[in-house]
Amino acid sequence: MTHVDILCSDPQHGVNAWLERWVARVAPEVDARIHRDMATLRGGDFLFLVSCHQIIGAAVRERFRHTLVLHASDLPRGRGMSPHVWQILEGQRQLTLTLLEAAQALDAGRIWHQVQFEVPGTAVCAEIHQHLFDAEIALMDWALAHCDHSSPSEQSGEPSYYRKRSPADSQLDPDQTLAEAFDLLRVSDPDRYPAFFEHRGRRYRLRLEPM
Repeated sequence: MTHVDILCSDPQHGVNAWLERWVARVAPEVDARIHRDMATLRGGDFLFLVSCHQIIGAAVRERFRHTLVLHASDLPRGRGMSPHVWQILEGQRQLTLTLLEAAQALDAGRIWHQVQFEVPGTAVCAEIHQHLFDAEIALMDWALAHCDHSSPSEQSGEPSYYRKRSPADSQLDPDQTLAEAFDLLRVSDPDRYPAFFEHRGRRYRLRLEPM
């Protein structure tokens, strides 16, 4: 039996529903468990780091045959935090999801596999997540089927980096038109990092939902 640990340090993250369904689907051939803290990791065949904000050192990685990161950019371009959000705000619709091995340096490990997925220009946050999380599950399936028979490749090219987003990055300018603010509205998580604006001394939250 294949033993898999999944480390997702945020219990409120939307990807958890996808991870839970994946764990149920691959059983009983795969013994997979979701963890919130690296202290509970068991060791085994695979460790998937999915929306994980903990630094996984060599001592932990050595307990697994494969320690793999899912990162939504065409590495080495777009290392860092929330790459899919930054890219959508840049106007990109065709995004790349990379499966790479964890390394000491951030997002610098060798690349196992990449898939492309499209985010329509009309997609709101929940729909964006669906495209992204479906791609992540597809890469996890690929890893189980191919990592023991494939070899990763070194990253090539000049790296670029995205900074970590904060709640302040979801602030709208009330003088903008809706068209100008649309991309920021649709990438802002309405539950975790809602879009907001300040006007006449008060702060207001905005939620974008398709009719």
